[in-house]
Amino acid sequence: MHRTVVLDVVGLTPALLGAATPHLTAFAASGGMRPLATVLPAVTCTVQSSMVTGALPRVHGAVANGWYFRDLAEIWLWRQSNHLIAGEKIWEAALRRNPDFTCAKLFWWYNMYSSATWSVTPRPLYPADGRKLPDVYTTPIALRDELQARLGTFPLFTFWGPGTDLGATRWIADCARHIYDTRRPTLTLVYLPHLDYGLQRLGPDDARIAKDLTEVDAVCGELIDHVSRDGARVIVLSEYGITGVRGAVHVNRALREAGLLAVKDELGRDMLDAGASEAFAVADHQIAHVYVRRRERIDEVRQLLAGLDGVERVLDAAGQRAAGLDHPRSGELVAVTAADRWFSYYFWLDDARAPDYARTVDIHRKPGYDPVELFLDPALRLPQLKIAWTLAKKAAGFRTLMDVIPLDATLVRGSHGRPTDDPAAGPLVMTSEPALLPERPAATDVKDLVLRHVFGPDAA
Repeated sequence: MHRTVVLDVVGLTPALLGAATPHLTAFAASGGMRPLATVLPAVTCTVQSSMVTGALPRVHGAVANGWYFRDLAEIWLWRQSNHLIAGEKIWEAALRRNPDFTCAKLFWWYNMYSSATWSVTPRPLYPADGRKLPDVYTTPIALRDELQARLGTFPLFTFWGPGTDLGATRWIADCARHIYDTRRPTLTLVYLPHLDYGLQRLGPDDARIAKDLTEVDAVCGELIDHVSRDGARVIVLSEYGITGVRGAVHVNRALREAGLLAVKDELGRDMLDAGASEAFAVADHQIAHVYVRRRERIDEVRQLLAGLDGVERVLDAAGQRAAGLDHPRSGELVAVTAADRWFSYYFWLDDARAPDYARTVDIHRKPGYDPVELFLDPALRLPQLKIAWTLAKKAAGFRTLMDVIPLDATLVRGSHGRPTDDPAAGPLVMTSEPALLPERPAATDVKDLVLRHVFGPDAA
């Protein structure tokens, strides 16, 4: 077996390689690089699941970063149990070939309770007093204390939210290096998210992206050099390309105005009542799963969606079959935006009635993805003072909201989910072993590509 390391550099595209990425550009030149055909939706949970299983969403079931659980009548995003994902995973296929195979799965999604040998994933602590404390979940569980004793507490607030920076990506890279050196896994899967943040804040054409590119390139260069000196094979890939956007499509507001989406008043605020709605959308970047309560109203809802400014297409059952998205978890309809738009989850019509979580970083409570969580509210005169004061109150045991997130969807400048029209603006795959790289690789080919790196060209 050949030791192999896979770096998932989120948001990296062929068009972004250049002067700001000397290490990655040199790696591509010395090995091989191809654009990577992704799946619909081109979002983290779906693409990673297709990569590790070699299957489309119709098989593995990750139809987005979250979906409507019909039996609970609740929307859940960013679940972590690997039991949600069907299909044989890379590491399971490898173990069938050789019982000595081991795998370290580091921050790739659906990481809890997987059959990988070692795993590390973000898992905050939520005490009953309302605090959110940084932490990780690991397999085996003792690895958690070992890593945080060596590297410090995982910097959760630089992993997502308005405070994102290189810190979380650096911690993950140091974690990968430590596990590589101490455990010697056959396969190491490493998720490096840093580039994703700036691309969503600024868009891919903003000159300031060069700083983020240089930072993530340096981290990648260090990891590649370290494992290459040990003789490891290296794959660098990405899940999607981020395109510039000029505004959001407020799909749930349109459904509400049409009398289809139900809300419940809670202490003077609007709360989405999914179970009582005739139709509502789980918005996720540039796609939205639209759940329609009664079959006889599907065409009515489809026509409404198709008429919204910024909606490019609406997939019915036949369209979902063609896209490989025909799974019971999918909405009765799936809407896709134009390349320069994205879907907000907003369902209130008056910001004064927005739910209390809307102005906070709360990825599990919000019934849709919210990239505005990457921004501090520009209306706050002294945001850092407010954050410090709120943290002080939380530390003293008071329940209070960290309500520093704006409700202005126009701040977002980059999005993804709709596969890009130009392959140069989409995801890529690079390898130190160019002879193993297919001519036209797809996300569903990554599983076999990794197996060929580990076991040789006849492994797949």
